[in-house]
Amino acid sequence: MEIVGERYGRRFTIVTSLPVDIWHDVIGEPIFADAILDRLVHNAYRNALAGC
Repeated sequence: MEIVGERYGRRFTIVTSLPVDIWHDVIGEPIFADAILDRLVHNAYRNALAGC
């Protein structure tokens, strides 16, 4: 949360991870998950990549 909050609106952040729709389950804390996703997804370009 600190890293995302510090970079929000100032620098580019590239994240490779699990699909966004399961982040709440992975993070486990709904308030932190909402805050992180809000900052990452707002004005973001999302590309879903298929695995090999």
